[in-house]
Amino acid sequence: MKIEIKKITKENFSQYGELITINNEEAKSGNANTAEFFFDLAKIEVLGSDTNARLNIIKTIKRDFPLRIDMMEMHPYSSQIFLPYSKTKFIVMVAPGNNKPDLNKIECFLVSNGDGVNFNAKIWHCPLTSTEDETFIMIDKKDAKTNIAIYDFTEEEAFNLDYE
Repeated sequence: MKIEIKKITKENFSQYGELITINNEEAKSGNANTAEFFFDLAKIEVLGSDTNARLNIIKTIKRDFPLRIDMMEMHPYSSQIFLPYSKTKFIVMVAPGNNKPDLNKIECFLVSNGDGVNFNAKIWHCPLTSTEDETFIMIDKKDAKTNIAIYDFTEEEAFNLDYE
């Protein structure tokens, strides 16, 4: 399978979640004009009876390419935000589907310039694929044990992803 890595935009990612960016967003001045605030950049969604969210820090290691893609995960009870600490690039791979991802509809996006993503609840995606060693903020549902489904690809479904 050959997957094209597309530059992410709010429009081309909207069926999977939100691009988190301050580009073209209006800032609100605050703290006696010593800060600019960008409000409501992502809708944090937490479903089910336990609606507690959590804020996490993830330190990632640069991935080597070609990268073997052999699984996807999905969070049925919450959206999931990834926001890098710096202006790094990272890759997100997503697919629609219910009980399993529709592997014929996988899309792959390059996120850059310090932007982040918010995967909608119930969207299949690959684990965070960082192109550099990086630290990310992650926000999702606190009850992580019941908020994950994993689909392991068969040998025939697995493929390699190339990136520069």
